[in-house]
Amino acid sequence: MSTTPEQATQLLFSPNVQYNNTRLYTVKFLSACLAGAVAGILGLENVLGFALFILSTLLTSACLYVKCKGNPVKYMPGGWWELVNPGQENLFSFVLVWTLFYGIVHVYD
Repeated sequence: MSTTPEQATQLLFSPNVQYNNTRLYTVKFLSACLAGAVAGILGLENVLGFALFILSTLLTSACLYVKCKGNPVKYMPGGWWELVNPGQENLFSFVLVWTLFYGIVHVYD
């Protein structure tokens, strides 16, 4: 008997999903801030900085996919898309930390 994605979503326990989403947000936020710090310290500009953000998002998603044992639908309703989606707030955090560290390290260049 096969279950549809909607039926699989109904089988998830809400407090566990909320806890998983909170941890997922925290991991993505820290990853974006760390990538921003690295981009700023390295002095990356324009497309190279955003490429680092995309690379860090994909690497973080791959690590979380392994942590979910290859089945993210079991832990969150969005599944794989929930892992890969960087979120608007994480992009803004990345840019903020990127410009902060770039300004601190490369102020007299």
